[in-house]
Amino acid sequence: MIDVSKKLKALVEYPFAELDRKKAEVLKKGGDVISLGIGDPDLPPFPSVIEKLKESTSTLNVNKYPSYKGSEELRYAVAKWYKDRFGVKLDHETEALILIGAKEGIGHIPLAFVDQGDTVLVPDPGYPVYKAGTILAGGSPLTMPLHADNNFLPDLKNIEKKYGSSLINCKMMFINYPNNPTSAIADENFFKEVVDFAERHNIIICHDATYSEITYDNYKAQSFLETEGAKNVGVEFHSLSKSCNMTGWRIGFVVGNREVIAGLGKVKTNLDSGAPNHMQIAGIEAINTMQENLGRILPVYKERRDLLVKAMQEAGINMQSPKATFYLWIPVPAGMKSVDFCGKVLEECGVLVTPGTGFGVEGEGYFRISLTTSTEQIEEAYKRIKNLKL
Repeated sequence: MIDVSKKLKALVEYPFAELDRKKAEVLKKGGDVISLGIGDPDLPPFPSVIEKLKESTSTLNVNKYPSYKGSEELRYAVAKWYKDRFGVKLDHETEALILIGAKEGIGHIPLAFVDQGDTVLVPDPGYPVYKAGTILAGGSPLTMPLHADNNFLPDLKNIEKKYGSSLINCKMMFINYPNNPTSAIADENFFKEVVDFAERHNIIICHDATYSEITYDNYKAQSFLETEGAKNVGVEFHSLSKSCNMTGWRIGFVVGNREVIAGLGKVKTNLDSGAPNHMQIAGIEAINTMQENLGRILPVYKERRDLLVKAMQEAGINMQSPKATFYLWIPVPAGMKSVDFCGKVLEECGVLVTPGTGFGVEGEGYFRISLTTSTEQIEEAYKRIKNLKL
C-alpha cells in the first residue's frame, strides 16, 4: 500500500470535486440538475482575443520555452493597465510576474517564505488554496473569521489578541476583496489597517484581487497597492479568468513588492517553465480589450444577480444584492445546516449550490450561488427555487 505524505493527509478534499460527484450521482439516476456551484464563466472571451490566440499558434518560435517571468510585452501591458486602472506605478521588470493562473501563484508563494513551524493568516470562509498552499509548504494556517457583523472583514485587533505570541512566527497573511465566497468589499480604511498590521508584525500581505473588475451599481473596487506603504509589505494577485472569461487559458499575474516577486519567481523557475507563449500573446489582447469585455459581460451578470436575489426573497430568504463578484452568499434558513439545506435544494429543485462549509468552518450557516451559468438556466433555477418549501 502506498502511503501519502503527512502534508497531503492534512489537506481536505477540494470542495468542488465533491460537487461534481454529487451532480454526477443525480444525473446517473436520470435527474435534471442546474449547476450553480463553480465560478467558471459560461460567456466566451472577447472575439478579438480568440482571434489573437488563433494567430499566435502559427507565430515563429511560439512553440519554444517561454520566459520564466513572462514576456516583457505582457508584463508591460500589466503595468500599463495598473497605472490606467488604479494609478499605481509598477516597474514591469521587477514588480510584475506572469502566472499560470492566479491559483498557481497563490498556491506556490508560501513555498518561498514559509518554513516548518511558521504560520500564515488565512480568511475563513475563504478560497481553499490559501490554506492548502500553507500546509504544503509546511506551515500552519491561523484562521481569521469573517463575520457578517464586521462586513466579512477580519477583525485585526481581535486577531492580535487571539494569537498573541503566535504572530512572531507568522510569515504571511492572505486577504481577498472583493471576496470569494462572501462577495464582501473593502475600502481604503481597511487596507490601511492591513498595512499597519503588516508593519507591526513583519508579515507579507498577499491580496487576491481576482474579482476586482466584476462589480455593479457604479461600484469600483480599489487595489490594495493604492494604499500608502502597501508595496513595502505585500503583493497583489490578478487573473484574466474572471474579468476576461479565460479560466481554462491559465493566465494570471502578481505585482507589488519586488523582493516578494523575486522569491515567488525563484520557486517558479524550479517548478514550472512559464505560461505558454501563445496564451501570453492572447493575454496582451485580453488586457487591452478588458473594458470592452466588461461592458459586455457585467450587464449579463447583473441581470442574473437580480433574478436570483428575487428568487431568494420570494422563497423567504432575506438577503441583499452584492456589489461585486459573480457570487451570492446567502444565509440558510434558521435551524438548518449548510450541507443539509444544499441537499434539500438539490433534491427538491434539481439545483446544485455550494455549502458554505466548503470554504471553512465559519461558512456554516451560508451557501453560495454562482452566476456563471446561462441566463436561460438561471431563469429556470429561479422558477424552481422561488417555490422551495422551507
